[in-house]
Amino acid sequence: MNIYVSKGLYTIYFHDIYFKPNTSKMKDNSDIFFRRKPALMLVSLKKNTRMRYGSILAKEVDCTYSHAVKILQTLEALGLVVFEKRGRIKVIQLTKKGKDVAEAIENIQKLVR
Repeated sequence: MNIYVSKGLYTIYFHDIYFKPNTSKMKDNSDIFFRRKPALMLVSLKKNTRMRYGSILAKEVDCTYSHAVKILQTLEALGLVVFEKRGRIKVIQLTKKGKDVAEAIENIQKLVR
């Protein structure tokens, strides 16, 4: 586990945990919510009501497309997002559970500001 200082707050990155879409391989499902990019993705999906897909979301949270896909597969395995195929594009939408988690993350962000 490494600790980095970011904007005056301590951010913990769990580099030793490998996330796969198979949730049984994760040590604890809550680990993903304490990582910056997955949290940003959930909040971004909640804030924007327009159609979202992987490459746009990757740009918004400043990560590569392949990293975004890996995170989204994990979020899908946890039941937080669903993919809807529209032509050649897979649109990403939050589930009810995903909206609740994104709202909780926003509340935490407000508390620490």
